[in-house]
Amino acid sequence: MKQDGRDGQHGPIKLSRDFYDRPTLDVARDLIGKVLVHMRRGVRTSGVIVEVEAYIGESDPACHAAPGPTKRNAPLYGPPGHAYVYFNYGVHWLVNAVTEADGVPAAVLLRALEPLEGIPAMLRRRARRVPVHDLCRGPGNLTKAMGITGAQNREDLCGSRLYVEDRGLPQPEEIAWGTRIGITVGTEREWRAFVRSHPSVSGRRPR
Repeated sequence: MKQDGRDGQHGPIKLSRDFYDRPTLDVARDLIGKVLVHMRRGVRTSGVIVEVEAYIGESDPACHAAPGPTKRNAPLYGPPGHAYVYFNYGVHWLVNAVTEADGVPAAVLLRALEPLEGIPAMLRRRARRVPVHDLCRGPGNLTKAMGITGAQNREDLCGSRLYVEDRGLPQPEEIAWGTRIGITVGTEREWRAFVRSHPSVSGRRPR
């Protein structure tokens, strides 16, 4: 798979368009252990992805594409490797990575990170005294701590401001799959992937 490295073979490798142009469940699994990076006003924040959820196509009742193409869900139908950011219940911004071929509506919701860089900035943005592992626990907390808003909707994830890197970190010992949470339809599909027992993972965990 071709990927574009920022620092050649010896540094982090930014995930390329080809990474996202694959079946969504494969992308979801492979995003675990990668690093989300956001540059905002000269401040760099990053975190290891430890929890994601897949949303796939018009036949998925929980996917925003279920009613067909709309102005809001247009990024889902666009080319892979772009951000789909939307305001959820008028409370939180949520960030997704668009997957599969242009015209096929699918994406992976980023649900939780283990913070790496820019932790002081994350604490300021959260405006709360919380343990570091809770800063990006849950998709709304993730965007708030990372400074991601609707301004990043349609952002090219292969660009220089919001992207995902492979830093060669050790693969998690166990990636678990479970049903998606925070939704009322399509709850039977086990399309939520996460690092088992990781303290930054949100929601319920199987025993």
